Amino acid sequence: MLYRQRTLNTPHGCVKTPVLFPVRNIGKRSSDNTPAYADAIPDLRTAMVNARAIRQRDPQWNRLLNGATLREEMDIPEETVIFADSGGFDFQAGDVDTTPARTLETQRQIGADILGTVDRPISRENRDRENQRRISDSAEYALEASDEHDGEELLFASIHGLDPETVQNNVRYLERNGDFDGYALGSLVPVRTDYKKVTSIILAARRATDKHLHVYGLGGLVYQPLLLYLGVDSFDSSAFIRSAGNRNYMVPGFGGQELKHVTELSYLPCSCPVCRDTPFTELREDRNALTKHNLWALTMELRRFRYMVAANEDVEAYLDLRFQGNEVTKRAYRQVKQQVRRLT
Repeated sequence: MLYRQRTLNTPHGCVKTPVLFPVRNIGKRSSDNTPAYADAIPDLRTAMVNARAIRQRDPQWNRLLNGATLREEMDIPEETVIFADSGGFDFQAGDVDTTPARTLETQRQIGADILGTVDRPISRENRDRENQRRISDSAEYALEASDEHDGEELLFASIHGLDPETVQNNVRYLERNGDFDGYALGSLVPVRTDYKKVTSIILAARRATDKHLHVYGLGGLVYQPLLLYLGVDSFDSSAFIRSAGNRNYMVPGFGGQELKHVTELSYLPCSCPVCRDTPFTELREDRNALTKHNLWALTMELRRFRYMVAANEDVEAYLDLRFQGNEVTKRAYRQVKQQVRRLT
């Protein structure tokens, strides 16, 4: 397998990888924000934010300009490591309303430790010519950011592609022409059910560089073990928020379960601090509590994989068992294993 452990040195502290960056919806005009978790889950001193959304919310942006800090706004410890993406997903259907320089200015103002470059996600629905233009635009935005960047923050180039060759060529082009601390691979969420395609693209990116590799949006229960096996260093997820909004209860090894189909239980099968003492009927109605539990579930998925490695257990046998209950994911893992074994 390609799993690896490293250390990211950032302005607000060191992060041991692989690591999850929970998405924080701060700046979004939505009730679906992320409840506080930093003090409850000790190995989650990380957060992913949308720099564009924060800048566009005038009251909050004005407070930041007048001396407030984003960590105060989020009520998180000072040592929390923040990854700020450009908000590229917001440009999926419209025009880019920022520049690499302006985005860097925003990311620095909010005190981000990791800066994701401006990008334009692609999709299967676009014509090939349009996707190619977006891929090229994202690469050029990354190079502009590289020229502008001179701080201590880490700069990750956001890259896109719906086939391995495009992604590999894109990474190598940016390696030759820019100066980046890592790469962040996007546009995979819309094709996430095509496991063969997604894992082939991730593997192509991993082969193209030894630098830090982040995958946008695929840090849920199903994909986490596959990402770890493929040597991905970090990933983010908003699945814990969205699942809670739909009253879905995330269970490591099984995925999300709709609580409306569950009856005659006093307590749910989890010993996390949220579930341990909370009756089932209360937890089902409390979206914030469900969100916290789901985040614990994502954390436990990562902890379990780390434990198997630390204990020198057979990780491939563990994953064989992990994916046994779902024919689609079992087949995806077998395909990934074949690809990885050809490289190692």
